[in-house]
Amino acid sequence: MPRPPHHGHYPGSRDYSRILVALLAAGVATFAQLYSPQGILPLISRDFAVSPSSAGLMISVATLGVVVGLLPWSWAADRFGRVRTMTISLVTAGVFALLLPLSPSFEVLIGIRFVEGAALAGLPAIAIAYLHDEVSPRFTAIAAGTYISGTSIGGLLGRLLAVPVTELYGWRWGVASVAAVSIASAAVFILVIPPPRGFLRTSGAGAALGLVTLLRNGGLLILFAQGFLLMGTFISVYNYLGFRLEAPPFLLAPVLSSLLFLAYLSGTVSSRLVGRLVLRRGRRAALLAALLLMLGGAALTLAPVLLVIVGGLVLLTAGFFAGHSVASEWVGRAATTGRAQASSLYNMAYYAGSSAFGWLSGLAFGALGWSGTIAVVLGLCVAAAALALLLPRGGDPADGPADLGPGADPADLSRRG
Repeated sequence: MPRPPHHGHYPGSRDYSRILVALLAAGVATFAQLYSPQGILPLISRDFAVSPSSAGLMISVATLGVVVGLLPWSWAADRFGRVRTMTISLVTAGVFALLLPLSPSFEVLIGIRFVEGAALAGLPAIAIAYLHDEVSPRFTAIAAGTYISGTSIGGLLGRLLAVPVTELYGWRWGVASVAAVSIASAAVFILVIPPPRGFLRTSGAGAALGLVTLLRNGGLLILFAQGFLLMGTFISVYNYLGFRLEAPPFLLAPVLSSLLFLAYLSGTVSSRLVGRLVLRRGRRAALLAALLLMLGGAALTLAPVLLVIVGGLVLLTAGFFAGHSVASEWVGRAATTGRAQASSLYNMAYYAGSSAFGWLSGLAFGALGWSGTIAVVLGLCVAAAALALLLPRGGDPADGPADLGPGADPADLSRRG
């Protein structure tokens, strides 16, 4: 007997609440692991006697692993199911997180980080597609904001936990403590996530054809570029701000520098609120507002006053998580077929931005100091805003999937906008 169609869970239902809690926990599990070394990069640099840009490979190599793992995980999700694949991803990543503190050298450490990143790719590859399968279309932007807020909490928790434990007991215990939190969060996901109701299995041939169709969609390509530029901006600031603040004239201890990651809380709030802005003003307006916040926040970090730098970091972080929430959810809505692949392509661009600019901004920092890093950041923000203007003015739920139709190109979009 055929299964009745699933029209999506609504806010207030038990399964809707379970989905949000489960994805919140999964976001914590994934992003606590992925970015926890960021707060201890100066300590790793000194411990292994490597340069800041080499220490930055702890992040860049892991996000490169994510890029490599995204499409395979999305294909697995189309074949075996979203929930099952996300569960395998989180469990596998937990195993490599436990191996990380046992690394005998910097080279082995980097190798494990790459494999850990590839294992972690399962969640960002699938989460937004899963939401579009299971949640009522009108509320996917709000649900996606909740998931993104979980990623911000995970990123914050991993950094705040790793730094003080590292200072007391060394980096091995620092990353081990984050692994323990991530495994506990993964267990919450496994226990809470409800059985899937909207998943439809896709054949390998269908997935390949869908991938070609997605790559011909000019509107989606612009959204993929948004992910690349947004993450390039964000990672550039957070990777190297600690190096700046531990040097004269600030001379902050690492544990004090790590408190700057509390700015992530602004992202936790903004990623939830931006869903409401999308409902009122549309996706393009929300994305442009987020980019404006990032641009202003980045400029403020050039000030020689710590309080102003903190304010700039709060604005930049709020803008980043809001923009990422809008762009990633828009991709899932625009891709009427091959949603897992579309989400994976967005995340490939997103983490490619992290890998590329996590390293390149370190070179700019080494050559020109903080002003060199911010010059890169401001350029990325301006490029993202220019591309966002090519997207349609609408992009609100009333527009439906026709916002970015198959084969759309930037010229068509600019005429429509």
